[in-house]
Amino acid sequence: MRLSAQIIGDLGRMMAEETKAAERAATTGVREAADGLKNELRAQVTSAGLGARLARTWRAETFPKGQNSIRAAGLVWSKAPGIIRIYEDGATIRSTRGFFLAIPTEAAGRHGDGGRKITPGGWERRTGQRLRFVYRRHALSLLVADNMRARTGKRGGFARASAAAQRSGRGLVTVPIFILVPQVTFRKRLDVAGAALRWQERLPGLVVRSWFSGDGGSR
Repeated sequence: MRLSAQIIGDLGRMMAEETKAAERAATTGVREAADGLKNELRAQVTSAGLGARLARTWRAETFPKGQNSIRAAGLVWSKAPGIIRIYEDGATIRSTRGFFLAIPTEAAGRHGDGGRKITPGGWERRTGQRLRFVYRRHALSLLVADNMRARTGKRGGFARASAAAQRSGRGLVTVPIFILVPQVTFRKRLDVAGAALRWQERLPGLVVRSWFSGDGGSR
């Protein structure tokens, strides 16, 4: 009777250890798959020439947080899903008002109101200067700023001429601030779904490898 109880106890401990090993292996495999997918998607973005900033919007998380589970799950997402979707599916963007999209030139500056994307209205508010529409029959139309002067020194660029300079008219130039286009077409440059499928197919192998390698501990 004592022998039977000891065997049952040993079996119970073995089963508990195997359960913990399975939980570690499943969690480690899921974590490796999620991180692998995140890194592949980041590499896709930079390889497509979309910049490291957009690449870093990809994130990965494993659940439940801080513990191992046989039902572990991984989530990979971007903090800029709208932009990613455009380059995943391809898209043609048109003005919501049915006219033009205003594409800022280098002379427009980097940021608009509150650091947001610069717009013609925002540029006018920031500078206190009106933009003038220039229609070009066989080329893209423009929004330009008159009575501008080139800045000297390292800063470069253009600034509104002083009242004295405007009276004299010397050195004044007209500068294109926005290029007007009827639409912008973005071609497909990312394959998010394909990458997700590849790492989903790798997941069983990652779990098995972690189980038999014995390094599936929590990190």
